[in-house]
Amino acid sequence: MTENKNLLKPSRPVGIVGYGAYVPRYRLPAKEVARVWVGGRGTGLPIKEKSVPGLDEDVITMSLEATRNAMKRAGVDPAEIRAVWFGSESHPYAVKPTSTIVAEAIGAAPHVQAADMEFACKAGTEAMVMAMGMVGSGMGRYAIAGGLDTAQGKPGDALEYTAAAGGAAFVIGPADESLAVINAVYSYVTDTPDFWRREYQRYPEHGNRFTGEPAYFKHILAAGKILMEAMGAKASDYTWATFHQPNAKFPQRAASLLGFTPEQIEPGLLSPVIGNTYAGAAIIGLTSTLDVAKPGDRILMVSFGSGAGSDAFDITVTEKLLERRDKALKTQDYIARRTEIDYAMYARMRGKIAMK
Repeated sequence: MTENKNLLKPSRPVGIVGYGAYVPRYRLPAKEVARVWVGGRGTGLPIKEKSVPGLDEDVITMSLEATRNAMKRAGVDPAEIRAVWFGSESHPYAVKPTSTIVAEAIGAAPHVQAADMEFACKAGTEAMVMAMGMVGSGMGRYAIAGGLDTAQGKPGDALEYTAAAGGAAFVIGPADESLAVINAVYSYVTDTPDFWRREYQRYPEHGNRFTGEPAYFKHILAAGKILMEAMGAKASDYTWATFHQPNAKFPQRAASLLGFTPEQIEPGLLSPVIGNTYAGAAIIGLTSTLDVAKPGDRILMVSFGSGAGSDAFDITVTEKLLERRDKALKTQDYIARRTEIDYAMYARMRGKIAMK
């Protein structure tokens, strides 16, 4: 193992005590977007369909569902939760936290720290690192961290094929209670203008040629490589790997460049069937992987957030996963529960039709 002072390791071991995911029921096929905007010319689309929130769903309702699933697996008293942190690009309020509402709804308020995170698509892992710090320092026994989005895509833009909804939540706590121990984290951040949305601007913009390089691949590969080197590991030492998935091709290429096989990333590769859940994209891949993992399995997770940065996690599954996995709905249960909609219904659900 190579000594690396930049690794993030708490003073006392921590891990994932409970996890949960949520994906809305509604699905918009990619071919339907192609029908409306390019006359059906869209053969070989890498995304089959994407998840779309219902008229009564937003980041708050989805965060609460994911948190309830995580709490079922954790089996802890809500009064022992000392922090609730959620990351998203699409919090329903510009000024009013999602996290306070979730904390109140699960019974963790009022004696709790709460805040919302923002770092594009890595806001979820950003919250996880903060939760690790709180629990690892002894300031609190448990903390909740998650990331979910009802991501926006400009009508006719390439993002409309992929910008989806969903995500995950985790109860972070002591390692000896965890179903998966977080061995270490490494974060890699630069100022890269690949994707942004200014205040009052409804839809985000992307700096096309910067999206792959030097944004996604530079950060994902650097974070993953440096973490593995510091842990004295190579791809074959991990059973599974999951990466941020803005589309199907990027995570597959990143995995290959880091030495992982298609089989190692298969459980966490959800973008072809639900799209890019942004702040929830890497972490919902982790929940899907935990749904099939076995005790002793080692997992690499690397997130990516535009602007830009990546968090890489080295995780080991424990025996406790088998005791708790079936206490809540699995990620694939939500994916299998689908109702297909057309573009007109999608436009109504996402408020793309201006009534005044």
